[in-house]
Amino acid sequence: MQQPAPPLALIAANLRRERDRAGISLAELARRAGLAKSTLSQLEAGSGNPSIETLWALGVALGIPFSRLIEPPASPVRVIRAGEGPRVRSDNADFYGTLLATGAPNARRDIYVLELEPGARRDAEPHIPGSVEHIVVSAGRIRVGPVAELVEVGPGDYVTFPGDVPHSYEALEPNSWAILVMEHR
Repeated sequence: MQQPAPPLALIAANLRRERDRAGISLAELARRAGLAKSTLSQLEAGSGNPSIETLWALGVALGIPFSRLIEPPASPVRVIRAGEGPRVRSDNADFYGTLLATGAPNARRDIYVLELEPGARRDAEPHIPGSVEHIVVSAGRIRVGPVAELVEVGPGDYVTFPGDVPHSYEALEPNSWAILVMEHR
């Protein structure tokens, strides 16, 4: 099924808002995130095609959860139908993350659907300090966790681990998917 691209205009507005809130220049944010200034300028203009890795790097550089860069404006009732929602791909693996919900400022948690296919492993850089990942596998089998402590989990299994250390996700069966709750302490 063809999925919608990341919401570029929303990412651009959120990125500008968070950079302004942090009080840093475009050049400084690009330096902190390890991106070219021109790449960041394109993202703030609503062009380009940012990957999960790029958005995570920006979140870490800004000291904010990844979700703040892709979350839509709040509504009192929100329904996300299967196959909808802000979906972002990985550059390094057949891996997609779809944001389902973000936590209120004092709750600091986000919920995602992860879709994984066998092939390349998705290696993730550490998230902001204090991040903890909680994963429940819905279908298939995956190998996940801190790089030094990977575990295999299947349907109904739950695993939690620090998200502020290098970690990875790898599908061991086709059509694997899981729910991820990202907790920011």
